[in-house]
Formats: sequence, structure tokens, C-alpha cells
Amino acid sequence: MEPSLLVSRIQDALKICNNSSIPKFVGFLRPEETALVGAAVANYNLKHLLFGGYENAERVFFGVFPDWCEEYEEQFPITALTFTFRKADTLSHRDFLGSFMSLGITRESVGDILIEEGRAVAFFTKEVAPYVKEQTSKIGKVGVQIQEGYTGVLPGRSAFAEVSHTVASARLDCVVAALAGVSRNTAAEFIEQKLVTLNSVCCEKATATLKNSDNLSIRTKGKFIIDSIDEQTKKGRLKIKARKYI
Repeated sequence: MEPSLLVSRIQDALKICNNSSIPKFVGFLRPEETALVGAAVANYNLKHLLFGGYENAERVFFGVFPDWCEEYEEQFPITALTFTFRKADTLSHRDFLGSFMSLGITRESVGDILIEEGRAVAFFTKEVAPYVKEQTSKIGKVGVQIQEGYTGVLPGRSAFAEVSHTVASARLDCVVAALAGVSRNTAAEFIEQKLVTLNSVCCEKATATLKNSDNLSIRTKGKFIIDSIDEQTKKGRLKIKARKYI
């Protein structure tokens, strides 16, 4: 979506919510699009939230809520579908997305697609989820069974690898460089290219300061939970302890 159009849609949602006291939503947004949210909401004193159907989703909805609204996440027009198939069959993100696009729905109607052996969970707007469920019997050439919602841990969300590094500071560019295994200049380029999200929001400030429990995503390099970043070494550097989703 063109940045100007997206900002206009977010501002329209804010105005409608402010005038009518009903929740309004715009999505699914790519990580780089979430960077536009801050400027769009600056002049409105309304509760707003980014949510993609589960915690730390990559593709998210923008939601704005009136004062009376509670349990914000339950209000989002998002439905999960679980696809099960034989573990002997291998399906990729491209296989799923290609099958969904062949139904004639837009990319903005599809959120994250999480895949493991024999199972995948995909998130959709509520209006298209029933159509996807009704029209899909195969992904690629592989037969699938489809259920609404999901149970248990989401694919790819239960396994972690512990990582630790030392950095000069808790600045975003320093931490990205350490966790991605790249130079600080390259880390700054990742941030400038909108490849880095912090707590589900695209972050373009290399000087942003990370803190304990932050969630950091570096496109093509992985997603991380920062467990601690406040312990100093004898030389005054900071120790990072984090978990990487695997």
C-alpha cells in the first residue's frame, strides 16, 4: 500500500472512532508500514494497538478504540485457520501464500503463516477466512484438513536457542549487529531499510534503547527475546542474554 494512502486510512479510522465511539481497524500491515503509525496517531488521544492474532506477530492490524472498549485483542477482525497434512509432505510459506492468492484474495487479507511438520497456522481477516476454508482442499498438490482456530503452541514458537553477546551500549544498532552477526554499519542499513521491528513495530531509530523483555525481529536473521541487557562487564560493556526462535 502506498504510504500516503495508508496514512489516510489510519487517520480516517481515528476520525471515525473519535466521532462515533466504535473500534476501527486497518490491516494487515507489513513491518515497514507500522513505522507510519506513530506520525498518524500523534494528534489523537485514543487507545491504539498493533496486533496480528498472536503476540509478536510480524504482519499486524492497526486498531483504535474508544474509552468504553475493553479486551482489545478480542476485538480485532482476525481469524486463525489450522491446516493439517501428512508429515511426509513438505510445504513452504510460498506454497501456502500461492494457494491463498490463487483464490483471488488480496495479500492484505492474509497475516502470518506459521509452519511445522504436518501443521500450519495462518491468520486471515474474518471476512475471508470462511471463504478460504470452504475453497481450499489442497496446498499445492498436498491434501490438507482445515480447522478454525488453533490449539497448543503455535508452529515455530516453542523452540529457542539461547544466545549471549557483549556490546558497547543498548542502542538498537549495537544489539542488531551482535545478534545478526554483522557490522554496526550493516546493522544501521538494516534499520534504515525497515528490516527491524521492535515489539512488533518497525523501528527506524538506530539510537533507540533496548530493555529487558523486548522482542526484536531482524528480517532474514531471526526473532529474539531480550532476557537481560543491563549487566555490565568489568570493562564497562553490557552483557546481552537473549533467546532466538528456531
